[in-house]
Amino acid sequence: SPWIYLVILFQTHLYTGLFITAHDAMHGTVSANKTVNNILGGICVALYAAFSYRKLYVKHHEHHKFVHTDKDPDYSQGNFVSWYFKFMKTYLSLLQLVIIAIVYNLLALVIPQANLLLFWVVPSLLSTIQLFYFGTYLPHKGEHDNKHQAKSQPKNHLYAFITCYFFGYHYEHHDSPATPWWRLYEKKN
Repeated sequence: SPWIYLVILFQTHLYTGLFITAHDAMHGTVSANKTVNNILGGICVALYAAFSYRKLYVKHHEHHKFVHTDKDPDYSQGNFVSWYFKFMKTYLSLLQLVIIAIVYNLLALVIPQANLLLFWVVPSLLSTIQLFYFGTYLPHKGEHDNKHQAKSQPKNHLYAFITCYFFGYHYEHHDSPATPWWRLYEKKN
């Protein structure tokens, strides 16, 4: 059924939103309360892929501080595939993979495996590609002649929302990291 594909794409978009919420928490824009930001950010990245919020927080702020340099954990000069695998290697740990495998096998006791694959595994993997492609690779590949070493996609708010919750407006994000995802479109000229 074509509905399955639409549900997978919708689930991928929601999965991406889970990570974007954690990202906003890292910048203190989910709540005025730092503890609330950290708790919600931790919950979101744990649900996303058993990530350590603390590790992501440190690495993400290194990205902002050392953007487009050897100290930037998100940057690479390779092609899409090599950069993606380097990126994933930077952030994934053996512990995460073990946790995800345990959760998968526990869920498989009560949920049909086909459903787990179609509505959890596939959307989560597609989400990593979506986040990387629109939120890291396209904005930072190549050389840039601006202080943030980033470029933004052309102004199209619907496309920007669908592709990566406005993070295609990446120069604007680096220029105003305290702007939550849902207000980034206001920064786009």
